[in-house]
Amino acid sequence: MKRSGQRIRYVRSGDGVKIAWAEAGYGPALLKAANWLTHLEHDLESPVWRHWVRFFADNFRFIRHDERGCGMTDWNVGDLSMPRWLEDLEAVVEAAQPEEPFVLMGISQGAATCVNYALKYPERVSKLILYGSYARGAFRRDDHDRQRMYRAMIDLVQLGWNSDNPTFRQVFTSRFIPGGSDEQLDWFNELCQKTTSADLAERLLEARAAVDITSKLADVTTPTLVLHSRHDEVVPITEGRIMAAGIPNAEFVELDSKNHVLLENEPAWKRFCAEVLDFAGVRNVESGDPVFGSLSKREVEIFALITEGLGNAEIAERLSISEKTVRNHVSNIFDKLGVWTRAQAIVLARDRGFNRKQ
Repeated sequence: MKRSGQRIRYVRSGDGVKIAWAEAGYGPALLKAANWLTHLEHDLESPVWRHWVRFFADNFRFIRHDERGCGMTDWNVGDLSMPRWLEDLEAVVEAAQPEEPFVLMGISQGAATCVNYALKYPERVSKLILYGSYARGAFRRDDHDRQRMYRAMIDLVQLGWNSDNPTFRQVFTSRFIPGGSDEQLDWFNELCQKTTSADLAERLLEARAAVDITSKLADVTTPTLVLHSRHDEVVPITEGRIMAAGIPNAEFVELDSKNHVLLENEPAWKRFCAEVLDFAGVRNVESGDPVFGSLSKREVEIFALITEGLGNAEIAERLSISEKTVRNHVSNIFDKLGVWTRAQAIVLARDRGFNRKQ
């Protein structure tokens, strides 16, 4: 995305903190609550975040902001509590004036802010999209081993955030993108210092650990989609399931990834995009459903035959290839689509309107 495609402005929150917010793209409004390790300007060039911005700006009027103490928003802040996160989102909504009702998305701790906003303004929010989310912060979960690890991460931030040696920060950032390349990890390490200070990083981690909105989930009436990476090291998938189970009639999608921040080259990102567009009622008819875009020509052929109910031996005979080759292709297809059985694959094809010409 070109920088000219983004418009950055400021608005004051309830306690006077200047919140930097940005919008890009056109179409139905989608607002993203703030989550950590973002910078409105640097994200556009980032090998970790740029595909997120591009995807949402290509399909929505995409509105987002840097959270207090981070990025282009004020760093000189006293209160980093959850009520302030809600006030900041309220200020951005009032400044942006999106057409209502709008789609609201929360990533990681931003999901708690979204739930609080949807409860306070149910008439303003058409749909909730929550990714890598949790209702309970690290210190509110019954997992003492993970609590000790989280505390160790806070100690590491205190010691190594400002160090010239990125090794300290990489212990922290590698948990966000364990599947990342050297370029992506290097960029994430540099972003740490660009987006906040060591003192604020420590306070923000403490604030996140104290989150607990489990008692509020049952009161959510907004249609909700919860997506979560299967092997997320930052927020265990059990927390995503708790979120989905607590919100009445929420849809849950398990993504085949170990990254907390989905990377552009992994099939889980394409699945995420497809699920978001479908849930939001937005379709890119020219490019077809992106969930199938990662399949090769041969994989499309085999997937089409799977949807017709053919077994591996029948597919091998139909395509004049070995049954072992078919098995390998089927395994790859399932990995790319995030399914585990033929039945799930057939349901996905039906629900997505699969066309073998895609």
